[in-house]
Amino acid sequence: MKNYRNFCIIAHIDHGKSTLADRLLEITQVVSERDLQQQTLDDMDIERERGITIKSHAIQMDYKHTDGKDYVFNLIDTPGHVDFSYEVSRSIGSCEGALLLVDATQGIQAQTISNLYLAIEQDLEIIPIINKVDMDGAMIEEVADQIIDLIGCDREEILEASGKTGYGLDTVLNAIVERVPAPEGDKEAPLQALIFDSVFNPFRGVIAYFRVFNGTIKKGDKIRFMNTGNDYFADEIGILRMDMEKRKQVAAGDVGYLICGIKQSKEIKVGDTITLHENPTTEVIQGFEDVKPMVFAGIYPIESDDFEDLRDSLDKLQLNDASLTFEPETSAALGFGFRCGFLGMLHLEIIQERLDREFDQAVITTVPQVTYHCYKTNGDFLIVNNPSDLPDPSTINRVEEPYIKAQIITKPDFIGGIMKLCIDKRGIMTNQVYLSESRVELTFDMPLAEIVFDFYDRLKSISKGYASFDYHMTGYRAGDLVKMDIRLNGEPVDALSCLIHRDKAYYFGRKLCKKLRELLNRQQFMIAIQASIGSKIIARETLSALRKDVTAKCYGGDITRKRKLLEKQKKGKKRMRQVGNVEVPQQAFLAVLKLGDD
Repeated sequence: MKNYRNFCIIAHIDHGKSTLADRLLEITQVVSERDLQQQTLDDMDIERERGITIKSHAIQMDYKHTDGKDYVFNLIDTPGHVDFSYEVSRSIGSCEGALLLVDATQGIQAQTISNLYLAIEQDLEIIPIINKVDMDGAMIEEVADQIIDLIGCDREEILEASGKTGYGLDTVLNAIVERVPAPEGDKEAPLQALIFDSVFNPFRGVIAYFRVFNGTIKKGDKIRFMNTGNDYFADEIGILRMDMEKRKQVAAGDVGYLICGIKQSKEIKVGDTITLHENPTTEVIQGFEDVKPMVFAGIYPIESDDFEDLRDSLDKLQLNDASLTFEPETSAALGFGFRCGFLGMLHLEIIQERLDREFDQAVITTVPQVTYHCYKTNGDFLIVNNPSDLPDPSTINRVEEPYIKAQIITKPDFIGGIMKLCIDKRGIMTNQVYLSESRVELTFDMPLAEIVFDFYDRLKSISKGYASFDYHMTGYRAGDLVKMDIRLNGEPVDALSCLIHRDKAYYFGRKLCKKLRELLNRQQFMIAIQASIGSKIIARETLSALRKDVTAKCYGGDITRKRKLLEKQKKGKKRMRQVGNVEVPQQAFLAVLKLGDD
């Protein structure tokens, strides 16, 4: 075990993690030059198209050190976006060291700090690396000073490298050997292994990825999952290279995979401890915290017959993305579907896209909401995930909404625009620190509901792409919140209802009604589009009816003939309006997410 090294790569989005991982695979010859491609470990089409890592990826490499000894590296490549921080926390829990990557042209960003704190909490050995030193705009010494201020290391400890050209990677590999501690553990002790990820294979069932802390697992062993209490036989075990490689046994300190014929996703849980049936361990490894979703949205099948297929698809997706939570719900407008919890808007978008690509599920997504706490006048307490769950306003004492601490790192030129954006979003500035002459960190207390929609996109626009953003929950605070309904011909569309601050309700209602008037298809009858708070209408738009020219056949003659025909048409339209049904297209739900200040 003393020749094993388990480490991950942590950084802000787009600082070169996947490119650095590509070079490490190339140097250690895990992947032949023919098979090597950009973002080798990113195996999803969405990851390649968007240039971002969504899933953590584990891989084992062999490295011959300059001292002549052979070492085994277990690398876990991690995502950089704030919405996938749960993946990062799971990777960190399975490692002893972390490569902290900082872009030489951009310096330390918000997510760099956030991921670093996660690693420090787990007591990982940090190896700071300045990446992209070959680029024209590289500010090597300035970035080195930022790293020294952040983690208090010496200048000699900071490595310089280029993932693109391969410069400095020998020193990185040597630093992994010399500075990352070997895993501790006893191969003879009772088996103790932590499941850090899983994936569904239609032919083999659930494949679990695990890290062995103590003991040895052999092919054919009868094993037990300690949280669920279920017993299985280890049909196949092995290690993770570019493909899964079978092994007779996997021992303490190693990372591997396990197939034991599990077909139901609910039988396995990320963070569970694997032990042997014959000689079980008494201690459960402290796995990962249960994820706390930040944003909730309804996902409904377009065809109601596809409800069970959608449930199976979400089950399989949850195996691969443990931060997704869902429960069944019904909607008067959309029928049967699921209330899903996400870590942010990008996470919601990715899940929707993965459902379409991987499972061929066309779905409708409702307006995203956050979780509210409602206190009633009789002392009862309710958790409200859906506006339709809110009780009668006369019975409510107060409604509390979640607040976050938002950290924004940017250039001084953009401070004014960013402060205006945050204050418009009901943010309160709590701190402003100059990290260097050209970088400033702004801290705000803000309601989470205000950043759910378009905040991140607008922040990037205002700062011309130079601002980075990170946040974490701080608790709940009371606010003047009201439920706003959208009504079509007097009937509320529950999928478009939202809880909103009273000061913003009129403005948002006007905008939403205008947008719906553009998107709804015209019918044979007039449609009234209204936004209301309780019984009070705060905004209205009218979609006029498609009208057939019933008087076209009247050439001259008495005017009463034309009036008679028009009156008959008017009565028909009125009757049609009473029985008419208004279909809300999917674009209408998506449009709500894109309501900026244009």
